Amino acid sequence: MSSKKPVVIYGVTGYTGRLVAEFLREYHMPFIAAGRDAKRIKEVLDKVPGIENADYEIAEVEHTTEALTKLLKGTKVLCNMVGPFMEYGPEAVEACLAAGVHYTDTNGEQNWMMACDERWGAKFAEKNLLLSPGIAQMYTTGEIAAQLCLETPGLDTLDILVLWKGFPTYASTQTIFSILTANFYYLENKKYLQWSPFAKAEAIVPGQHAVAMTLPWGGTAHPVWFKNDPRVKDCKAMGGVFERTVMEGVVQITQVVEDQIKKLPKDQQKKALSDMAASLQAGMPPRENQRVNTSVDSVHASGPAGRLHCVIHGTCNYKQTGLLQAYAAYHLCQAPPKKVGFASGCQAFGHRELLGVLQSFGLVSDPIITGNARRAG
Repeated sequence: MSSKKPVVIYGVTGYTGRLVAEFLREYHMPFIAAGRDAKRIKEVLDKVPGIENADYEIAEVEHTTEALTKLLKGTKVLCNMVGPFMEYGPEAVEACLAAGVHYTDTNGEQNWMMACDERWGAKFAEKNLLLSPGIAQMYTTGEIAAQLCLETPGLDTLDILVLWKGFPTYASTQTIFSILTANFYYLENKKYLQWSPFAKAEAIVPGQHAVAMTLPWGGTAHPVWFKNDPRVKDCKAMGGVFERTVMEGVVQITQVVEDQIKKLPKDQQKKALSDMAASLQAGMPPRENQRVNTSVDSVHASGPAGRLHCVIHGTCNYKQTGLLQAYAAYHLCQAPPKKVGFASGCQAFGHRELLGVLQSFGLVSDPIITGNARRAG
């Protein structure tokens, strides 16, 4: 029996990685805090609330498949926070496959989701391992709302809205910019159709009189997760932050990307986008406040059986993400997932179970479900 701690947080020095550590402490789950700089990891973890009561160790590791495989041998779960994932994710996924370890991450890159499904999904399934990228508030909480609607047979079209109040972290900003040169898609009649890079919409926000500007936000994870769900033929998701100036800024930057950056060689595109992202978010946002940082996940589900509308109001989207990651690791250390291979958080752990986890920490309220469809049961 390995004496290694069962969970590895890779990229613990970022905003979300700290929260994963904090919630693993809540679950009394031992973990390894891993990254490139052990000194930096210690400095960061020393500031995590209650960390003195956590059972953890620090590991300095190079970002190579070989080094990560050696680190992961004898552990059970990797919670990966090192992005952008299309650039840095393959080494971590390959290491998990080689070491026989479950993989989760917090990515917001639709092209990475597709790559995980196509390149590694079957390989993880063969080893009874979970490959679950995108366990995060901006995807999982919205999927919970969608899955609640899909409990009613006959609803096959999902219109998803995800909004939150706050500002993206440095890592999130880098991800947002990294996907601006990629194509992104929605699902129509079980096929991927490409969004226009300039797509946007004014959305009616449940629970308030004002509207909000929304964007496809890289296509999101939802169309990928529901692509192979026989209940769903159409899935379209939009979202963003409540702060309109941030959304207007993304629209302006998209125009610059289309007019200027996409014309550059690939290596120059990457540097230009990274520099632009760093100029907008170079520091660490303040810790979230449940009285300020709210979230709304809204799903209109429709089909021949009628319509349902599910809304989940929440707080602190980054805390939701940290908790979801910590719970996934906690679960996988004790029991197998409901589905192996490529799977969403809801497919792997159950949407009602994840809803209960978020509610138990006071991060979401009871879902509000309305409509004229006949509910199952």
